[in-house]
Amino acid sequence: MRISARADYAVRAALQLAASQDDEPLKAEAIADAQDIPHKFLEGILNDMRRGGLVLSRRGGNGGYRLARPARSISIADVIRVVDGPLVSVRGVRPPDLSYTGAAQALLPLWVALRANVREILDGVTLADVVSSDLPAEVSRLAHAPDAWTNP
Repeated sequence: MRISARADYAVRAALQLAASQDDEPLKAEAIADAQDIPHKFLEGILNDMRRGGLVLSRRGGNGGYRLARPARSISIADVIRVVDGPLVSVRGVRPPDLSYTGAAQALLPLWVALRANVREILDGVTLADVVSSDLPAEVSRLAHAPDAWTNP
């Protein structure tokens, strides 16, 4: 599975908003600077997040962006889906809409299982979890496995 730059930037921007200590909106420039995200690219992402109901925006001198809901109610999956669509697809098709025959027949349940595991992890971690560095125990266990990030 590949996490796109768009999804990575969107999650980082959402985390920056979640970490904001006050209820004042953050300007896109401030988010871009804090997270080293290209400003123009971030503007498009924030617009998608606004249309997707994750952020609110306000124009003007005191304007900017803020989360539309509490950080504890927005999962990492919510953010990725808004900017990139489904979490797992094969050739742009969701696994349940695929069909295979012959030697590849058992491939479909494999793709469905992959999708289920990705959803379980990304739906189970909120912006608040990441900002507080308090990931769910199962996610921490997987992340700290000795071979978690190596190619066998």
